[in-house]
Amino acid sequence: MKDFRKLKVWEKSHVLALAIYQHTVGFPKTEIYGLTSQIRRAASSIPANIAEGSGRGSDGELARFLLIAMGSASELKYHLLLAKDLAFLGEDAFNDLNNQVDEVQKMITSLHKRIKLTANS
Repeated sequence: MKDFRKLKVWEKSHVLALAIYQHTVGFPKTEIYGLTSQIRRAASSIPANIAEGSGRGSDGELARFLLIAMGSASELKYHLLLAKDLAFLGEDAFNDLNNQVDEVQKMITSLHKRIKLTANS
């Protein structure tokens, strides 16, 4: 079992999830079970899947959960765009969060490629 907390991608995605929670506090109360919940769920799903994959005990399982985390990151990107277009997020907040998601996605892709390369060696 690998300690997920030692993975930089987990650390970055955890920081992203915390930022998402901070930015969604001001969303309309009518969205608490709607967009607010969806954004928070997608954001927390990224580090959660990295953690779960790390605890599965094989590189193949970690690679599979990294792909799930990537899917959650893509979902989050859409929800952020929707929140911006609905004027729940300002342009600066949107750009900051979107850039963080981009960075996490690049890190997930890089780790996934490394795992696949070592598995095929």
